Amino acid sequence: MLLIDRLSCQSKLRYINASVKLMYAVLTLALCVLSRSAAVAALVFAVNGILTAGKGGIPLSLYIKLLTVPLAFLIAGTAAVTINISGEPLDAFAVPVGEWYITGSSAGICQAFRLCATALGAVTCLYFLSLNTVMTDILAACRKLHMPPLLLELTLLIYRFIFVLLKTGTAIMTSQQSRLGNRDFRTRVRSFGLMGSSLFILAVKRSNALYDAMEARCYDGSLKVLSREYPARRRQFAFVILFELFLGGVWFWCG
Repeated sequence: MLLIDRLSCQSKLRYINASVKLMYAVLTLALCVLSRSAAVAALVFAVNGILTAGKGGIPLSLYIKLLTVPLAFLIAGTAAVTINISGEPLDAFAVPVGEWYITGSSAGICQAFRLCATALGAVTCLYFLSLNTVMTDILAACRKLHMPPLLLELTLLIYRFIFVLLKTGTAIMTSQQSRLGNRDFRTRVRSFGLMGSSLFILAVKRSNALYDAMEARCYDGSLKVLSREYPARRRQFAFVILFELFLGGVWFWCG
């Protein structure tokens, strides 16, 4: 079982109506991205952290560890906005390298900070949804929104095969390590290529076997998955609406 999937099953917010959590995550994500405001992003980051780690019961250290993964990509991506190679130094910093300067401007640093804050706030919205809601509940909420059934079925099948491929890939890597398949760089590259080709073949075989099993169980073009319904409360909808209005007010005030 994936770590995020295991945490979603253990979350204290799991039994809150999935439609409420989906509405909150989508609306908050949209306001965070559209506003491009550091104040809105900071507020979203703080509230999602309180809900996920405080109310949901997810360990804070583990939550921070999960955030370091997108943060590393964000820092690498925003470095391109901040750092420039120019023949003339800019106002923020300048490191001479021969006739050129590795330099940056104050405006570029501010833009990179807003971009990084906005992206990190948006990531916390997705983490809130994925760490507190199991996949079947998310798909059930999407089905209520009349999303294309084909898209939902593909999502469910892809999600299922993630676990299958991870388990198979782990078994292959363990087998390779027990046969000294990683003793040097050349051997590791060769072992990785063999693992990739084996995974592709096994994925095709297991997908065919899965389709045969579905046909044997009277598959009619749609997957029926049992999902438990949790009633939505008015105060939960009220919290979402009030919070989104508050975010809109902060966006208007800081904009």
